[in-house]
Amino acid sequence: MFSKPINALLIAGTDTNVGKTVLTSALAAYWQTYCAPHTLGMMKPFQTGMGDREHYLRLFNLDQSLEELNPVHFAAPLAPPLAADREGKRVQPELAWQAFEALRSRRDFVLVEALGGLGSPITHETTVADLAWDWQLPVVLVVPVKLGAIGQAVANVALARQSRLHLKGIVLSCVQPCSDEEVEQWASASLIQSLTGIPVLGLIPHLADGWDSVEIPPSDARTKLAQVASHLELERLMPLVYESL
Repeated sequence: MFSKPINALLIAGTDTNVGKTVLTSALAAYWQTYCAPHTLGMMKPFQTGMGDREHYLRLFNLDQSLEELNPVHFAAPLAPPLAADREGKRVQPELAWQAFEALRSRRDFVLVEALGGLGSPITHETTVADLAWDWQLPVVLVVPVKLGAIGQAVANVALARQSRLHLKGIVLSCVQPCSDEEVEQWASASLIQSLTGIPVLGLIPHLADGWDSVEIPPSDARTKLAQVASHLELERLMPLVYESL
């Protein structure tokens, strides 16, 4: 299926608004800061409504078109099959696959941000987990620090195993301000690792509202995001980082 070994990472989550965009941005910022001259590509294969693709184009020097970054887009902020139905269209995963193949042939590493959780639908018949399997993408799972996080982590890891995915690890994400005590109470790393058998690779702290505002220079935002990434186990997430340092 692949013309060369896959050198990409799928950033998935347990749900929407759990920190996937922050993690993807942090990894990209770290790469652009420390991994030159290696080249990075970014993809949001499926997007509904406005948001991530516009954010990535503003923040990073990608040398990618909007269509390369986000090959499949629908206006309504709904699950892709429902948003496509509204427009009298169908979701075309083949367009996303072709864009991914073209991008990875030109870049040393590609970050792919999923939508929703691993069980979120892409078409009427397939989910994000199916895409990860079809594209043979290694996955990192973003788990929000909140009440119920442990159960969400266990359920999504179970789906990943059922789908035979290569789950590299879990990253906890503070979607709201939280203390060390609250992190331990709501999303205990040791308990998550014990229940799932998957390593927790770090914690994304809560970033103040407006961290990605157009009023903040992209260079300042990238510096802050690279610092966030530096506290994660990057050797597991992006091995090429360590080959280039």
